[in-house]
Amino acid sequence: MTDGTLREPTFLILTALADRARHGYGILLDIEKISDGRVKLRAGTLYAALDRLSTAGWVAVDREEVVDGRLRRYYRLTDAGAARLAAEVSRVRAHTRAAESRLRVRLAGGAA
Repeated sequence: MTDGTLREPTFLILTALADRARHGYGILLDIEKISDGRVKLRAGTLYAALDRLSTAGWVAVDREEVVDGRLRRYYRLTDAGAARLAAEVSRVRAHTRAAESRLRVRLAGGAA
């Protein structure tokens, strides 16, 4: 996060929370789904990231409930988190457009 780009786990956590609040295990499952099974975060990694993202103001605790005697904490994306995710999507889109354009030139025979 220091150079202005989001690391992939951070991007995926914010994406998982973009449509609704989720509890930790739900976030883990959604990240697997979003990444087609390629990214599987461990619980410790997720909760450390959620703490960091909470400190940054990008996520917040939405609510807590007790399920089967265990506390389940739900997290939500804040407006600042949604803005940061949108900025990252725009950045990646711009890079993708540039790559696609250059690949078209190459495929058209413009590159040796």
